[in-house]
Amino acid sequence: MNNRFDGKVVLITGAGSGLGQASALQIAKEGAKLALVDLNAASLEETKAKVLEVAPDAEILLITANVADEKAVENYVNETVAKFGKIDSFFNNAGIEGKQDLTEDFGLDEFQKVVSVNLNGVFYGLKHVLKVMREQGFGSVVNTASVGGIRGVGNQSGYAASKHGVVGLTRNSGIEYGQYGVSIKAIAPGAIMTPMVEGSLKQIDADNWEEVGKQFVEPNPMKRFGKPEEVGYLVAFLLSDQANFINATVIPIDGGQSYKY
Repeated sequence: MNNRFDGKVVLITGAGSGLGQASALQIAKEGAKLALVDLNAASLEETKAKVLEVAPDAEILLITANVADEKAVENYVNETVAKFGKIDSFFNNAGIEGKQDLTEDFGLDEFQKVVSVNLNGVFYGLKHVLKVMREQGFGSVVNTASVGGIRGVGNQSGYAASKHGVVGLTRNSGIEYGQYGVSIKAIAPGAIMTPMVEGSLKQIDADNWEEVGKQFVEPNPMKRFGKPEEVGYLVAFLLSDQANFINATVIPIDGGQSYKY
């Protein structure tokens, strides 16, 4: 087993399910101390239980917080440092999809709701974690963007706009903080079967969402959904010291979808 995270402190937002949970499980197996953040306290407890199944000795801090609230973000950073003394790696992952609709029918409130979590939340995380990492003189950050952040996604104006913003923040902050020993990159997942994606399919057809899913992945060269653990493997690598020279860039994990068109 790899032990790339022995003695390392890893902070993960959106840790209660999906990509955050899968990444926590992989990183815990490799020796990390975990600070897990989510809006849903029950989901955090579920993740903790799963982590302890694969890493019984793992040190885990659970923090319930809304990433769209800057004060809550500042608090989760401060709690992590108070508990563990540092932050080696940060998976800035929490996000929502929002509703699906034509741009002309997208209400401002709905648009701002998605942006407040997906873009503002990532910005707040960077703002407060990067201060810690700059003062430490080391650190690694992975932001969750999307294939929707590097190409268009129909009927999802808020989501696409927010994820394009995450790409911009990643490139800009990577340029700024590389000189301080901090590497910052983003992942751009495609169709990964998470609770959020399942919810998206159910918005289209609640009764036949599995069939919709089959149609959804048909244009993908690999003809299937990705698995959360496949993303977890990539995140673990990118947060490790092995990926320190990867900076200010975006890495798709989408079965080739973003390169087909």
